[in-house]
Amino acid sequence: MKICVTGGSGAIGSFLCESLLKEGNHVVCVDNLLTGDIENIKNLKENKLFKFFRNDICENNVFKNVCNVLNIKKFDQIYNLASPASPIHYQRNSIETIEANTIGVMNVLKEAIRTNCDILHTSTSEIYGEPLVHPQKETYYGNVNIVGPRSCYDESKRCSETIIMSYKEKYDLNVRIVRIFNCFSENLASNDGRVISNFIAQTLRNLDVTIYGDGTQTRSFCYVDDMINGLKLMMNNKSNFVGPINLGNPNEISIIDLAKKVINMTNSKSKIIFNKLPKNDPARRCPDISLAKEKLLWEPKTSLEEGLEKVINSFKKRVNRK
Repeated sequence: MKICVTGGSGAIGSFLCESLLKEGNHVVCVDNLLTGDIENIKNLKENKLFKFFRNDICENNVFKNVCNVLNIKKFDQIYNLASPASPIHYQRNSIETIEANTIGVMNVLKEAIRTNCDILHTSTSEIYGEPLVHPQKETYYGNVNIVGPRSCYDESKRCSETIIMSYKEKYDLNVRIVRIFNCFSENLASNDGRVISNFIAQTLRNLDVTIYGDGTQTRSFCYVDDMINGLKLMMNNKSNFVGPINLGNPNEISIIDLAKKVINMTNSKSKIIFNKLPKNDPARRCPDISLAKEKLLWEPKTSLEEGLEKVINSFKKRVNRK
């Protein structure tokens, strides 16, 4: 198949590209590199089945133009992962984030109208905001501050789901929506502000490990291999199930316990320090994945410790100890 992955140089997208290539697909990565890293796909460029285009999905006719350059009529599938995803990046690039999740999403859908290709859109657990129910089911409408510091991401992702369902209803498109909960991989940037990358980078340098708040807030972390399997199962499900569907690991861990675990696994001399909790940072975030189990027969297989060991070993090659 001919498959396009937008945001394909990111922490998840790059692994998705690699996985699809291993299955013998022709894979095209479209990424403007606003937050992605060309190093993440450097090893893929030697594969004759892989092509990279530095383009923004907000550009008019971006997919048609890429197809023309490749001399192909259409893509069979488009996985849309194009959006900043870490708080540092989406708050710094708030307008670009909103545009990617509205204008960019509409461009993806217009390509589906033009060519009848299949679409999978990656939404996020952030659409639940500061949850008042726990764990979060897909039927929960969320509790989001629409003018808060995170709203450029939270609200634009919520809007993207509305756009997709409106286009589907009007044009009968073959679309899928996945809500990704915290996912971690070897390709996380060491300075992107996400908790696992922060903790590993700090401990490998024997720096103080910074916890925002008192550390009792919880998250659930899904290793990238499990997430990729879930995305592919959702894209290729034969029941025409649209979603939205939660993909994530339902096993919670407090942030302070995560910090202690990373310190122990890296044999670090780091000490834990505490800073003020950012505004609207949720106290608990955990997926109910009953629907994924029912519809996709999917659940995570990789333990937090197994995933952390892989990511720590990768970071050791990039982060110099001090």
